[in-house]
Amino acid sequence: QSHSHRLQHDMYFLTSTSRLNEQVVDKIILQLNRVYPQILTNEEAEKFRNPRASLHTRLSDLLKHLQKKGDRHCQEFYRALQINAEQLFNDLPSRKILKTSDPTEIDTDKEQYMLNDRGPVFFLACFSMAAGLALFWYCCNSDTKVVGRARRILGFSPIIIGRHVRNICMLYLEDISRD
Repeated sequence: QSHSHRLQHDMYFLTSTSRLNEQVVDKIILQLNRVYPQILTNEEAEKFRNPRASLHTRLSDLLKHLQKKGDRHCQEFYRALQINAEQLFNDLPSRKILKTSDPTEIDTDKEQYMLNDRGPVFFLACFSMAAGLALFWYCCNSDTKVVGRARRILGFSPIIIGRHVRNICMLYLEDISRD
């Protein structure tokens, strides 16, 4: 899509009330007047910076003027808008269409949600399972000193693991110590 068509699509959004303030519009006009090649002549820049006309009228006239001049002029306007009002530039309707138009591009917000959709309970369950298996493997060692240490650890375990799991582990340790 050409910049001229994008500007036509974004015109209502840009000219709606309180989107662009007087200072930002003046900065954009001055930048368009000073870039190489010069987009706005000195007379045109003075016309669009005229404080007697309303901001809405000046901005509408500026956008129409740029559309008549061609795609390069509209592209420079978008560049000036990005430099002077980046948040507004990112919120433009044409930018949102461009962001969502490529089906092969990964939407990072959606991808982030998809990776984290299981939540903290799933993480705690997996962590508890891994800790339980590690403790079980530690207790299964044939070294008798390990069984004694494991018994001391499991004695304080009602806080860490459930009572039923602790009872099963204690029974297992008693069976191992008999053998």
